[in-house]
Amino acid sequence: MIELTAAAYTIPTDGPEADGTLAWASTTLVLVEASSEEWTGLGWTYGPAAVAGAVTALLAPVVRDTGALDPPGAHERMCRAVRNAGRPGVCAMAISAVDCALWDLKARLLGLPLHRLLGAVHDEVPVYGSGGFTTDGHARLRDQLGNWAGDLGIPRVKIKIGEGRGARTGRDLERLRVAREVIGPDTELYADANGAYTAKQAVRVAEAAPDLRWFEEPVSSDDVAGLRAVRDAVPCEVAAGEYGYDLPYYVRLIDAVDCPQADVTRVGGITEFLRVAAFARAHARDLSAHCAPHLHAAVMAAVPNARHIEWFHDHVRVESMLFDGALVPSGGVVRPRDDAPGIGLEFRRRDAEEYRVA
Repeated sequence: MIELTAAAYTIPTDGPEADGTLAWASTTLVLVEASSEEWTGLGWTYGPAAVAGAVTALLAPVVRDTGALDPPGAHERMCRAVRNAGRPGVCAMAISAVDCALWDLKARLLGLPLHRLLGAVHDEVPVYGSGGFTTDGHARLRDQLGNWAGDLGIPRVKIKIGEGRGARTGRDLERLRVAREVIGPDTELYADANGAYTAKQAVRVAEAAPDLRWFEEPVSSDDVAGLRAVRDAVPCEVAAGEYGYDLPYYVRLIDAVDCPQADVTRVGGITEFLRVAAFARAHARDLSAHCAPHLHAAVMAAVPNARHIEWFHDHVRVESMLFDGALVPSGGVVRPRDDAPGIGLEFRRRDAEEYRVA
């Protein structure tokens, strides 16, 4: 028998944060614990506290009698259980957190690091530094980029652009020039517009940017035609996919981007993430992992066509605060832990309690 519990923790950001289409002052992590006998697996997602209620009300009853060694079976039951509630959004994030917890539980039961259970094809996975919010002044931008490219030796970094939904592209280009100045000519520069631009605006920015290598969501990820138009017009790679909540989403997206992105905390957990990775490989595409770096480290080590993991400022900070065993990238790569079963993290329950909201 498997028992599921879920709780939500809201952690204030360490400064004002915004991108091209949204501003926020806190990040909420919804933690799921899957227990069988004396073993407990951990999984989580980033989303509203309501995700915790979906776990306990909709998913816990159908997972309870699933075998602890059969996460894909539980995944299928969960997808059926949310049919009338609707899978995208809250339900998909709940399924994702539970699925990750079940895989972690299985690995702990078998005494294996999760990447070994999944079948590692890489000992290490590249990462890219990610943050550079539109609210950041030049001083903070310089400090953050200097830490990634200099202190941590990460040879690829990403900043947010698209402030004012494309109305202030001049400031966007200025920030990209500052970023290039800080990181030098040899570090890859990425930009994420979070869907703020029209296709023509995005093309103009990409053409004027200083050696831009990666352009993420130049237009809305729902605008497949716009993504394709930008991809065909610009020299840099175009990426999108972080809002994919199931495998069929990528059928629509795959030919509109150079590198699809998937998020194990949204797409349906490890079970569905591996299916997306296989689909991308069948279309000769690499796969990039969006955010939640400590959940992605093990699964991306098992993906032959893994491109890199987003070393996102907010999630790195939250996961380092709430878990023991947090990873530290070195030389632009991160290595999943071989010295502990499962994902190799332990929840700091006492430290987390002050942030609990559900």
